[in-house]
Amino acid sequence: MKLQVSDLTKNYGEKEVLKDINFTFESGKIYGLLGRNGAGKTTFFNSLNEDIEIDSGEFKLDEEVLNTDDIGYATATPIVPEFLTGKEFLQFFLDINEKRIGKRKSIDDYFELVQLTKEDQDVLLKEYSHGMKNKMQILINIVANPKVILLDEPLTALDIVVQEDMKKLLKTLKKDHIIIFSTHILELAMDLCDEIVVLSNKHLELIEKDNLNTKKYKDKIINLLKEEEND
Repeated sequence: MKLQVSDLTKNYGEKEVLKDINFTFESGKIYGLLGRNGAGKTTFFNSLNEDIEIDSGEFKLDEEVLNTDDIGYATATPIVPEFLTGKEFLQFFLDINEKRIGKRKSIDDYFELVQLTKEDQDVLLKEYSHGMKNKMQILINIVANPKVILLDEPLTALDIVVQEDMKKLLKTLKKDHIIIFSTHILELAMDLCDEIVVLSNKHLELIEKDNLNTKKYKDKIINLLKEEEND
């Protein structure tokens, strides 16, 4: 499965954020999307998800026009219905997406995937911490089983133990999904991701690697990010 981004350009008034981006993402890999603050990572995600109007470009999934139903998007600031409990939210989501989801697990099994306890299930979402809301976002995307999963800084609010559990979970999903993981933490991207893509100077660039964990590879990424600063 392939997601093709062709000639994507996005401006905010006179400010050019994304320019003529062409890139192909494939299933079976987790792509780490790195960029300086303000480089346009969230704009790139919002463009794919049709949350904003782009100036030009198109997106195709295996040569067919990308449908937003095929996208799951966990935003940097979690958006959840705070008047519901965790269990009520998940049950509501399962019910309204019954045909799309097909065979369902139990509520407890779903919550176990993201390490939310039985007590957590009955707490109003407005009482959830930022990290717990992030877990709910990721869980909803797992349940919906979209072909493309966009993750915008989803793990930074989680403690180190939960981070490790979530990384293992994401790695089990990559076979049948295209996962793009935005972060500004280089070490996290290198630990989790199969490919590193840098958004710099309005373009996406895949950083070819011989060994993902070598200092030479890290320096290559950092130098490219510094170009954004000096542009």
